[in-house]
Amino acid sequence: MAAAWQDVVRDAAAVREAAAVAVDAALLAGVLMRTGEQPQASDVVNYAPFTLLPSAVPQDLFEQAYSVQQDFNLLVDAISQNREFLEQTLASTIKVDDFTARLFRIYMKVLEEGLAQTVFLGINRSDYMFDCGLDGTAALRQIEINTIAASFGGLTSRTADVHRLVLKVLGKTEEASQLLPNNPAKRLALGIAKAWDLYGSQRAVVMFLVEDVQRNIFDQRCVENELWNRNIRVVRKRFRDVFEQGSLDASRRLYVDGQEVAVVYYREGYVPQVYDQQNWEARLLLERSRAVKCPDIATQLAGTKKVQQELSRPGTLEKLLPGRPEAVARIRATFAGLYSLDEGEEGDRIAARAIADPDLFVLKPQREGGGNNLYGEELKEVLEKIKDSPERTSYILMDKIKPQPALNYLLRAHSPLEMSECISELGIFGVYVRKGQELVLNQAAGHLLRTKAIEHADGGVAAGVAVLDTPYLV
Repeated sequence: MAAAWQDVVRDAAAVREAAAVAVDAALLAGVLMRTGEQPQASDVVNYAPFTLLPSAVPQDLFEQAYSVQQDFNLLVDAISQNREFLEQTLASTIKVDDFTARLFRIYMKVLEEGLAQTVFLGINRSDYMFDCGLDGTAALRQIEINTIAASFGGLTSRTADVHRLVLKVLGKTEEASQLLPNNPAKRLALGIAKAWDLYGSQRAVVMFLVEDVQRNIFDQRCVENELWNRNIRVVRKRFRDVFEQGSLDASRRLYVDGQEVAVVYYREGYVPQVYDQQNWEARLLLERSRAVKCPDIATQLAGTKKVQQELSRPGTLEKLLPGRPEAVARIRATFAGLYSLDEGEEGDRIAARAIADPDLFVLKPQREGGGNNLYGEELKEVLEKIKDSPERTSYILMDKIKPQPALNYLLRAHSPLEMSECISELGIFGVYVRKGQELVLNQAAGHLLRTKAIEHADGGVAAGVAVLDTPYLV
């Protein structure tokens, strides 16, 4: 925790007063989620979990994360256009991971038919932690890049106002004034609106593809309302609706329930359990269409863990971003150690090393959504079971990052007010739009800080582990 909070973090009376103010401020500001008991009802809501105090973030690492986001946008876009790279990189994974294999089959089918889509929209979020070295200095290390359904751009747009008020209540007016403005929702909507405009039909709608159960609806509404403010019509549909109501015309324009769809913005479709046969058919229909998909299936594949691991190999970035040595250097500077578990000598060696010393590594499957990674004894158990099986190629290994914990209070509805040792993860949103081969928009679009107690190895806000936070630059 920044030295600025040391005088209040242990003052029980001041903390209780500030927490009461903070909860009311969050409700007033719209930092909201539906409840677990009634996840479909917006007439019973509570505040989304958040920290009482903003967390200290090194200013140089914060600026480094922002400075590299446009490079990561370029990289994701380049990967999505590189069939040979995706085929080679995912060859071993698709043999053993059915979900990635089914996505890949749709990708190949659409390519063989010929792409109808000419405008491409990427909304991604690159996530980092601050690795504390033996000498106490921190380094920025990328955890992953999310290329589908990167969430909390809406609620984080409102969280800084809550923390500003808390700091004022605690007598930290000067510090309150230093919290940065942050509105990813506005920037993400700008990207969607640009893609909608380039699609070229004023009658067409933006379709949010959403889950059956929508606890995090207010986060989505923040982006949605920005589009309505631009007089862009938004509809919310599920895979089931697309299967039952969707069709393509002769030009492969997409119609759902009789409305032409210009942009499909996925807030669903990143985990295997949402797909039954009907939903796979709906996904294929969407991918075959002319509509701008965010992401298209190639961009979803670009976000897989296996691709992340392959990018760390010497020479790979240079091939994907030729003539951009500065971008390559900025990207590479954020990488943690990443290792292949493919069959063969290299994979055998790294598997044995991880089994011998599991606390040095994280075992990552090809999954999004938080709560999937394996650590410590669990990592060792799983690796021992699959070390001689092709199944191990569906995972990658990454060096375990060791951030410096700090004291804070995690405010959750119906939970006691307790001080916790916490670690934080910084996400930078990126948005880009390409028409044909011309990149017409490429921006960093705001930030998201999530914080959790150190006893939780893995999991984000939606998974119920991390809470929303605001960076206080030091």
